[in-house]
Amino acid sequence: MSNIEGATNRSNFFPGSREASSSSNTQKLKATALKRNDAARKTALQSLTSSDAKVNISDAIRDFSRIKKAVDAAPNKDNSAKIAALKAQINGGTYKMDFEAMADKILAQEH
Repeated sequence: MSNIEGATNRSNFFPGSREASSSSNTQKLKATALKRNDAARKTALQSLTSSDAKVNISDAIRDFSRIKKAVDAAPNKDNSAKIAALKAQINGGTYKMDFEAMADKILAQEH
């Protein structure tokens, strides 16, 4: 295998490009890179990107998230026994409905 570091006549990676062995080209590239990436440019880019990276979440969404976590953490309530008892009362004809309580609930929902 040939010594790559000692090679002075490297082939061009891109057709029609200049030779890579020129030290003046390297110096020019470094100087250009320093001009493009100076401190003022860096702070300008950071201020632009930091404002784009910020996300504001409203208080309502935060409250919803807290409520959802609390509901998800709560145990499931088993109403199957109560439902079975009510079905048995309805089918047996013994269920007595409180019409005034139902009317009060309907009126409370409308307000």
